[in-house]
Amino acid sequence: MIHAYQEIYLSNAQSILGDAFDYAVNACNIPGSDFTKLFAASSISKRMENGEPAYLAGKSGIEIIMEVIAETTGKELQIIPQERFERSKEYWIGWAVAYYQWYSGRKYSDIFKVITFDDLQNMYYTLHEADVSKFVDIVNQRMKDFFPDTNLKRIRTNYGCTQAELAKRSGVGLRSIQMYEQRNKDINRASVETVHSIAKVLGCTVEDLMEN
Repeated sequence: MIHAYQEIYLSNAQSILGDAFDYAVNACNIPGSDFTKLFAASSISKRMENGEPAYLAGKSGIEIIMEVIAETTGKELQIIPQERFERSKEYWIGWAVAYYQWYSGRKYSDIFKVITFDDLQNMYYTLHEADVSKFVDIVNQRMKDFFPDTNLKRIRTNYGCTQAELAKRSGVGLRSIQMYEQRNKDINRASVETVHSIAKVLGCTVEDLMEN
């Protein structure tokens, strides 16, 4: 599976987003559901998704909050940093979601469409001491339920291309394309040449076609 960015930034990204959620809710008294919406709508979330080092390694959680609020509401927050030795529910939420975004390569806006802040709070009690892979499995299933179409079908449909046209232009067999879209064949296991040929026709990246 192709992840959102290099793994060397992952731990730091998790800590940053964990701190951001912790401070937003517990120091700034911003409701968690509001902060998830503001964060997902901001350019800061896109920069983290894209693996920009300045946002994965060069910012603190407090700086992330301040930028998100300034960009989305036009307000400036004055936050006094505090020593925080205990990991809160909110820290775990940011930490876990950052891991899932890296693992899946999905947009934060899509993640928060499928799983709400309240959902994440409820998950904390059973999952915060478990391996993060269990969190990934749960969110993956919810993603599949919410977005039933494969990435290939969704992108092809939006592009306005039939399966037959895609097969002819890409050189990939029609039956293979049908099976990828029906999840009878795993596109993640297709050859690089196959996926690249499809992506080239649809004007997307290879990563866009990968399934989680």
